[in-house]
This record gives sequence, structure tokens and C-alpha cells, in this order.
Amino acid sequence: MSNLAFALIIFSAVMHATWNTLVKQSRHKTVFIWWMFIASMFPFTAIIAIVDEPFHWPGLHTLTMISIGSVSFVLYHLLNGRAYREGDLSIIYPLSQTSMVYVPIWGVLLLGERLSLVGVCGILLVIFGTFCVQMQKVSLAEVTRPFRDLKNSSVRAALLAGFIYSIGSIAEKTGVRDYPPVFFTYFLVIAMLSLMTLNLARPKYRELIAEEWRTNWRLILWSGPTVMLSFLSFRYGLNMARVGYAVPVRQVSIMVGVLIGIFFLRESFGRMRLISAALIVAGAALIRLG
Repeated sequence: MSNLAFALIIFSAVMHATWNTLVKQSRHKTVFIWWMFIASMFPFTAIIAIVDEPFHWPGLHTLTMISIGSVSFVLYHLLNGRAYREGDLSIIYPLSQTSMVYVPIWGVLLLGERLSLVGVCGILLVIFGTFCVQMQKVSLAEVTRPFRDLKNSSVRAALLAGFIYSIGSIAEKTGVRDYPPVFFTYFLVIAMLSLMTLNLARPKYRELIAEEWRTNWRLILWSGPTVMLSFLSFRYGLNMARVGYAVPVRQVSIMVGVLIGIFFLRESFGRMRLISAALIVAGAALIRLG
């Protein structure tokens, strides 16, 4: 993986963890995420207007990838929002990132990617670190605790979000290979926003939309540019790297999420989660070398 691709994905990871923290602090998660995408359209449109990239309308293949990606990522956001209602950021966020378990497999089987032994070891280390982040101490009981937590609806929602995200990742990797990442991302955001708007058109959300804006307008305005930067930097990095490497490297965001959860949101069991985050960073370093 090149230095530029690695740097873009690491930057995307920081932005990704940041907007997830803002979602965690909101009142109505699904409504807040919709407002976040509304807020992202203004800086996004400004960038599109000045970007030095020849524009052409997407073809059928690109539109198919945009459709698959938008449906996958909207479902990911909805499931994430449901998981955050009850779960801690430092547990739910890593679980929702388990797409890295599936993405390397899809990359090899569907895209014909080849992964080095060092890279595979790095991916396994990231997966192990993500598993350990749920543990409160080193013990056999803690090793089996994540499986017992499958009874928890927030845990199940987060795990399903990770699987669905992996499908969207393969779609966008295929899409940005044949179409400029900045335009692909712009159309992807428009498609996602359209699907979210259809969901929020239901009567139960009507009063919540205005209420969320009144309560969290500052967070919303911060979240828009943050999610835009996360989306753009990752898709440019994805265009330069194997998807089987790019998605696991982005899991450095778990370290950021854990640190925010511990030091700013005062969540518990900091030592074990810090160790887990260190394992994830070590895995990302191996992937960079691979």
C-alpha cells in the first residue's frame, strides 16, 4: 500500500470515528444521521463545483454500484443508530466495523485480489483486536462473553451492520475503479440521502426532525463536513489500494473511538480496550508493510 493511500485511509478513520461520536451524542439517531447528510451536501456541492476533474454521467455499471452501495450503507446507518440507543460507543463502534472480516474474502473471491502473508497477519491481528475490545479483563469467561452478548439486540444490530457494510465496500471499490471517486461519492451521498428521506417521511418522524435540529444543530453542522471528509478521503484511498487492505486499515478508527469513549464520554474498562486498540494499530502497521 502506498504512503498516500495509507495516509488518506488513516485520515478517513479519524473522521469516521469523529462523526460516529457525534451520532452517539445525538437524541434521535436516525434523524440526526439524516440531518448529517443534509449538512454534508453544502460543502460537497461546493467541492464538486471547483474540482479539477472532467465530468461525465455515470454508466449503467456505475449506477448499479451506486445503488448497491447506497442501500448497503443506509442499512448500515440505520442498524448503527439502533445499536447506539443502548450500547456503549467503545463496544458498538468496533462491532459495527466487523466488515473487515468479510471484505478480504470478497476481495479475493470477487475481485481477484492477492494478499501477502504479512498483510494477512495484519488483518488477523486487527480482527483479534476488535474481538478483544469487548473484554473487561483477561480471562476465559471474558473470551466467551462476546458470544453470550449475542442475546443483546444492540450487539446483533452492530454485527449485522458490519456484514452489510462489507457488501457496500465491494460495490464502491468496483465503482471507483471506473469512475472518478469524487463524483462517485457525490452520487452515492445523494442516493443515500434520498433513501433516508423516504424513511423519515413516515408520520412518526415528522415532529422528531425539527426537535433534533433545535436540540443538536451545532453537532449537525459539525457532522456534515466531517462525514464528507471521511467519505472522500476513504474513496480516494480505496482507489489506490486493495479493498482487502483498505477496510482493515480504516479500523484504526476503532482506536480513536475507544479513546473518545474512555476519555471524553467516560465509558468504563479503559485498560483492556486500550490494549485492544494497540493490537489494531499493530495490525494496520503490518498491512502497510504487506
